Amino acid sequence: MGETRYSPKLRTGVIFGGVGTAGAYQAGVWRAVSEAGIKVDVVAGHGAGVATALLAAVDGGARLWDEQGRTPWTDRRMRAAYRWRPALRVAGAGLAVALGLLISPLLVLAFAAVVYAASALAALISLPSTSARLVGFYGQTVAWLFDPPVLPTIVPRAVVLALLGVAVVVVVAAVRAVRSERSGRRMRGAFWWRLFGAPLDVVEPASRLTDALWQHVRGASSEGRPAPAEIGARYVDLLADNLGQPGFHELVVAVHDLDARRDLVGAVLGPTSREAFFALEAPLGPRGAEAVDLTGTGRGLLVDFLTGALRLPAATAPHAVSFPMDSYWRGDRHVVCDRPELLVRLVEELATLGVEQLILVSAAPRPDVPHGLRRQAASLRGRLGQLARSIETAALDDARRVAGRRMSGVFVVRPDHNPVGPFDFGPVYDEASDRERAAGEIVRRGYEDAYRQLVEPLAAALDAEHAE
Repeated sequence: MGETRYSPKLRTGVIFGGVGTAGAYQAGVWRAVSEAGIKVDVVAGHGAGVATALLAAVDGGARLWDEQGRTPWTDRRMRAAYRWRPALRVAGAGLAVALGLLISPLLVLAFAAVVYAASALAALISLPSTSARLVGFYGQTVAWLFDPPVLPTIVPRAVVLALLGVAVVVVVAAVRAVRSERSGRRMRGAFWWRLFGAPLDVVEPASRLTDALWQHVRGASSEGRPAPAEIGARYVDLLADNLGQPGFHELVVAVHDLDARRDLVGAVLGPTSREAFFALEAPLGPRGAEAVDLTGTGRGLLVDFLTGALRLPAATAPHAVSFPMDSYWRGDRHVVCDRPELLVRLVEELATLGVEQLILVSAAPRPDVPHGLRRQAASLRGRLGQLARSIETAALDDARRVAGRRMSGVFVVRPDHNPVGPFDFGPVYDEASDRERAAGEIVRRGYEDAYRQLVEPLAAALDAEHAE
């Protein structure tokens, strides 16, 4: 719940923040906000929240959820999202097979220990014939393994074959690295570092969410998905032409530009807001270096904002964006990604747009209390998810404090407990409830939390105000 009373007369904004499965939680929250008829003037987002904000701004709630709680984030294809890159998975499997083959002779010793124990036990219980048969079986097995020479011949060859498979994967990765270098940004440093790259892959989220955006923008048309720039242009036309109509809202989205070392903020705004927003003086240089008018020269960059927002710092490869020649960056090619602290930046941007009360939506649960510790994730991917969720929690608290100083009302929707990590698109075990949880439940949790923490308290406050 917020810090002050809600008023439908004030200019209201909603900011969606978070990574990965946070998009499922946001979908449930937006469904509740839409059903309750809460007045919203501006929607904004970073990370997974960019996809939510894009669809929410153009009355695209039907693309974010259905009656069964399905969203683009709960699609079965999303289970491949934020997985290890295919080259790393194949190379890792090949090395694991090679290592297993190398230690296979140790299995013979382990088998010998089991046979010896069973033979000794048979002798102790007066079964000498059984003991003799076990020893004989072991002797025949060893003879078969070494004469003909199964272990000395087949194992080395299998090891070489597995290592050859790893080498092929490395070569393919090298060729792809060279090709991407020719078509994208040049890189400096030793060649082998280009083969490793970022550990996680994000192709599936970007493709699935761009499909959802295109299905809404194209309407009844049956044409195939066009180039990203065309999708962005159609989206901007749809939103700009319908601003002020029910279900359509002004839009602000943000990513971080790694090359410029500054944030990029894209916006589709009404005439009055647009003039004030892009005329601001930036503290670190010209406003055009960080503010992108998606209705002007940047109209083809909207899908780039979506794709870049799904990229995580260090964990995934950043997304390359080619700026228009008539923009501030004059055709430069920069790489962009998400930044958890963009939540605070979006609060400041919405304050400049005259937003007086703000709804912050995050899938990051409240900070832990004493004796609330749980087991840490053992896998690197799990630890990355814990790190992302921890940073989201801190960023949300910072954003709430900043918004409290800049606006008259701040309302926060967040779960009390969220066992589903940012990268857990499949079922996960929840220690607190001793059962499996899935991303689909997060949609329902967002819906219920929004009613409990936002809709019902606001309705009660408005009723009390009318009673007075």
